[in-house]
Amino acid sequence: MADVTPCECFARDGLQHEPRFVPTHAKRALVERFARLGFARVEATSYSNPKIVPQFADASDLLKDLKRKPGVFYKATCANVKAVERALADLEAGYGANEISLLVSATESHTQRNLNRTRAEQWQNIASMVAAAMGRFRLVGTVSVAFGCPFEGKVDPGAVIADVEQFLELGVRHVALGDTTGMATPRSIKEMFSKLNYKNVVVIAHLHDTRGTGLVNCVAAYEAGVRWFDASFGGVGGHPAKVEYGGGYTGNVCTEDLVNLFESMGVDTGIDLDGLLATAELCEQTLGRELHGRVTRSGLSPLLQRSKR
Repeated sequence: MADVTPCECFARDGLQHEPRFVPTHAKRALVERFARLGFARVEATSYSNPKIVPQFADASDLLKDLKRKPGVFYKATCANVKAVERALADLEAGYGANEISLLVSATESHTQRNLNRTRAEQWQNIASMVAAAMGRFRLVGTVSVAFGCPFEGKVDPGAVIADVEQFLELGVRHVALGDTTGMATPRSIKEMFSKLNYKNVVVIAHLHDTRGTGLVNCVAAYEAGVRWFDASFGGVGGHPAKVEYGGGYTGNVCTEDLVNLFESMGVDTGIDLDGLLATAELCEQTLGRELHGRVTRSGLSPLLQRSKR
């Protein structure tokens, strides 16, 4: 068993705002490679409305021919009941995702801007989605802008904790807290996650490196007891409000840098270090540009004992 459970988000969060459609076979090859590399959770696709996010118009096609690794959870993002129904249809057909995510924003302003509804309406939507899922998936709740909102500024930690508890009341036992625009600090991370050491919830850190604090915040989260982390090769995806979609520095914690850091600390990630940088380079080739991974350029720490697992 690894000491931490990283989730690779490149194929969904990383690609959601890419202006160029990535061919289905290329996405599928990446998802399969991420699983072989040792990721126990992989964001595979999204059941988004293809008119709004055309990148995932191929969600069912990707999943249909995906070669699965036993024990791996393949996540699909769902925005509404219709999306859950699509996920169920694929599951009934024998090739659906086995994990789906449900999203709420911690502030009213971000909810309106991101989801075009009120927080109360979104919670009603989430309750309907949970009911529609019928216990067929592992459900992951996500609280966006949990550490700061680009429209309202400071976020009340009590409101975030209340959102976590509301997810628990709905039977959602895995909850991710998102530092959506990279406002968190090690202090705010420790204060928040230290309050969420519930035995009946698995807390996930979905942190961004928008302002260069992603890695130190991951260490702070680990020290506060968090063992599940989201990241994306090359740091792609998770665009903050002021970054142009498809270009610039997009913000997610960079997978190869995070794995290198944890392993250097003696924290076992379960990831095959021999294949890590080659996979990072494949992600760069897929997007046709150099990404933001530091160890992709410098190499893994020479102090690491690189061994296949």
